[in-house]
Amino acid sequence: MPDGSQVEYDKTVYHPVRGENGTALDIEKFSLWYSEKQALFENSLVVERGLVTALIGPSGCGKSTLLRSINRMNDLIDGLRIGGQMKIDGRDIYGPGIDVIALRKRMGMVFQKPNPFPMTIFENVIYPLRVDGVTDKTMLEETVERSLRGSALWDEAKDRLHESALGMSGGQQQRLCIARAIAGDPEVLLMDEPCSALDPIATSRIEELIDELAGHYTIVIVTHNMQQAARVSQNTAFMYLGRLIEYGATETMFTTPKAERTQAYITGRFG
Repeated sequence: MPDGSQVEYDKTVYHPVRGENGTALDIEKFSLWYSEKQALFENSLVVERGLVTALIGPSGCGKSTLLRSINRMNDLIDGLRIGGQMKIDGRDIYGPGIDVIALRKRMGMVFQKPNPFPMTIFENVIYPLRVDGVTDKTMLEETVERSLRGSALWDEAKDRLHESALGMSGGQQQRLCIARAIAGDPEVLLMDEPCSALDPIATSRIEELIDELAGHYTIVIVTHNMQQAARVSQNTAFMYLGRLIEYGATETMFTTPKAERTQAYITGRFG
């Protein structure tokens, strides 16, 4: 398969109208290289505050790379270089003087597979607070209840808070990871295919949870499942070979896409 510099692609990217809640993230001509290999090519999009934005596209198209760039998780990769900008509150995430630790506290992260720590449910949830040195018992207990309620897990976990999180089902573990992600009260919630390891029932519960969390948080979700993107998001970005091909309101993207490559993808002609 040719890389993104060799393929012909749709030059026009269609942006949604900025919502009344304003902009959470402003990505401007963002590119990324792993040593000499370019993985992202001048991607620009506005992530609207309080909405769910889905990133879709075939495997290897750069969805997760773009997502992980938002909280600078790619920084640890040798030979990484970036171009362009990502802005939060008007400030470049990659600009000089940025406190990366503080930045990541503003962005909760949920991964493909549930990754609870080998400790109690209670300690899993408050882990971000422990890292910050919070010891106030009342605050910790309130955070646990607030976060577990926020992840729709309180009723199932309230009587087993001091049991190992590893004894929970896969779906419960993923909701626990969401509780841990929101315990620090982030502004943005990043989800990298959070349902890919779950059964249909657990997937449905996570999708309901995303709907409940929208508005409280700005959510960016990578998903390989176009039906899931249609169900949970308000805006959708379609990526192909490291480039953003089309970006717009989800309903429009799935009914009347403007780019031919988007139409080909969502109708199953490739990917």
